[in-house]
Amino acid sequence: MTWRIGIDIGGTFTDVALIQQEGGRLAVAKVPSTPGHLADGVLAGVHAALARGAIEPSAVSLMSHATTVVTNALLEQKGGRTGFIATRGFRDLLELRRSSKADLYDLFQDGPSLLVPRCWCWEITGRIDAQGDVVTPLAEDEIPALVAAIRDAKLEAVAVSLLFSFLNDDHERRLGAALRAALPDVPVFLSCEVLPEIREFERASTTSVCAYVAPLLRSYLAQLEAATAAIGLPKLHVMGSNGGILDVAECLRIPAAVVESGPAAGVVAAALAGRQIGLPNLISFDMGGTTAKASVIADGEIAVTADYEVGGAGNAKRWMHGTGHPIRVPVVDLAEVSAGGGSIAWIDAGGALKVGPHSAGADPGPACYGRGGTRPTVTDANAVLGYLDPDAPLGGDLRIDRAAAEAAIARHVADPLGLSPLAAAARIVEVVNANMVEALRIVSIERGLDPAEFHLIAFGGAGPMHAAFLAAELGIPGVVLPPAPGAFSALGLVASDLRRDYSRTFYADLGSLDPAALDATIVAMEDDGRAMLEATGIAPDRQVLQRAADLRYPRQAYELTVPMDAGPVTRESLDRLMQAFHQKHAQTYGHANPQERVQMVNLRLGATGRLPPVRLAQPPAAARGPARTRPAWFPETGLTPAIVLRRETLQPHQRIAGPAIIDALDCTAILPPGWTGEVDPHGFVHLKPGARAAGRREHGTAAHTVGERTP
Repeated sequence: MTWRIGIDIGGTFTDVALIQQEGGRLAVAKVPSTPGHLADGVLAGVHAALARGAIEPSAVSLMSHATTVVTNALLEQKGGRTGFIATRGFRDLLELRRSSKADLYDLFQDGPSLLVPRCWCWEITGRIDAQGDVVTPLAEDEIPALVAAIRDAKLEAVAVSLLFSFLNDDHERRLGAALRAALPDVPVFLSCEVLPEIREFERASTTSVCAYVAPLLRSYLAQLEAATAAIGLPKLHVMGSNGGILDVAECLRIPAAVVESGPAAGVVAAALAGRQIGLPNLISFDMGGTTAKASVIADGEIAVTADYEVGGAGNAKRWMHGTGHPIRVPVVDLAEVSAGGGSIAWIDAGGALKVGPHSAGADPGPACYGRGGTRPTVTDANAVLGYLDPDAPLGGDLRIDRAAAEAAIARHVADPLGLSPLAAAARIVEVVNANMVEALRIVSIERGLDPAEFHLIAFGGAGPMHAAFLAAELGIPGVVLPPAPGAFSALGLVASDLRRDYSRTFYADLGSLDPAALDATIVAMEDDGRAMLEATGIAPDRQVLQRAADLRYPRQAYELTVPMDAGPVTRESLDRLMQAFHQKHAQTYGHANPQERVQMVNLRLGATGRLPPVRLAQPPAAARGPARTRPAWFPETGLTPAIVLRRETLQPHQRIAGPAIIDALDCTAILPPGWTGEVDPHGFVHLKPGARAAGRREHGTAAHTVGERTP
């Protein structure tokens, strides 16, 4: 029997999941994260999971890890000392940025802090034009002075982005070779290797991000590899933002490719679950300790975008132009809000209740954890409302202190607003639910999709607790609770294939380009992809190459990515590609112009190494126990007795009627009044609203407000 292990570090907990490759048997562990030394939390979780599964490290064949190191380094501005080299006259490229703004009417909006200060930005003589021809030769005699300046500044990494290197990379590669020879201990990132695409600022930004986070990522992964190898675990892999795993060497070549490592793993697991239970249309909802993330899986396909920014105003990850550092690598299309179990509730200067963006994190954590936290959080509100069991350990050893949660809410929220702690807790949950509904709207309604045609699959430590309320708000017809939802992202790590994405600019009118020239470019990209897969040990019969193109109408500033046919490029295959673009444009924007010319801007290639598939299952670990109840608060009823069940005792085909609470080691799930649930043979719990619950929404307003029924 062989096992796979997935490790997902969150802001509050580190989740570890073991899954048996042949039978799907699960063993999970949830331990507090250790921000000061992340490897300590990882090892604690690994040992706990191995002990629960009675597994020796030698039985593990694959180890995958989701890391937040890249994202946190950007948000907290804790990257390495980085230099930047540009074509002469373009030294200020990173600071000038684009003129786009998230808010057109905010005259004082600032861009993100510079990753590279101007004193470490240099120029070199040499110029390539827009056709890829050399206008001015590269001044190689200027390179020794650049090397000396880098040494004097004691830089830890260097980014190089020369003008039009995506058309002709000769100057950039010659400069890079000289720097690497003279500075063997300083990683040098070339834009022609990181992102050979049009748009000089986005290319320079992505390359600079790679250089900025590389020293920290290299050190962190080296520590983690050494620690896991010491206990006999296999070679480490890292989850990429595109939903595939990378080996460490490939990850260090393009560190920006792991910026959304953890959230991507959850979406991969959701897609796997959808295929297994026959639900191809899902909205994934992942609520952890710090943030809540939403993404769409339509017809079984994960939505991926290359239009992504990180490190924007307020240290938030955003999808609005002009707020952060552009990273033009494929990223699972997510909407993320600062709404997690650890999000802190507070009263602003105008007396309004707010939740987030600040979080209690893992240290000290929510007040109810009894680890020194004194600020009220969403988890504290859920404890006061009766959703969390004060007698059952959370995550294995954390007990809920409801009195501490009540005291924190009373002091900071209830007393200032003149409410009881119970009423204040209800309002905290109402506010955070409204924030999370917005994330679900972004990935569904704002993408032209009807939530009524999707099911919500909820996971993360807090996702199943809030999912039914969110589904009712948006008219989603059902909620799916997968096996081990509190460690579901970690399960996605062990279910992912190995994948690397490549891109290259090919700028031409689709109707008049030379199919042979396009075919030659694609073949060269596919050769690179096959070489990467072979280097990581993927057999030829498990290699999959998927083509796509970035297309647009003339004079448009942004493109849509459309899949391409496999095989030789012909005029007929290009015509099919053009029709597919018109259809996607109509779906995305509500209109299309089939008479208009279509431009190809970039080619994209996904090189995937298929790993043996796994199945998710959670068979009952114990017989059904005696029914019990505990009081819980719901908007429809106020305080009312709710049936309490243990997740590990749920039997196949068992039916559940709300109000009910399903407790588990890794999370708690809530069925409001009027909701029903049924357990399928694989251990998935399917929740559906009754007529009363489904009718709570009318013209965008809840049928009952929190204040009307608050005791």
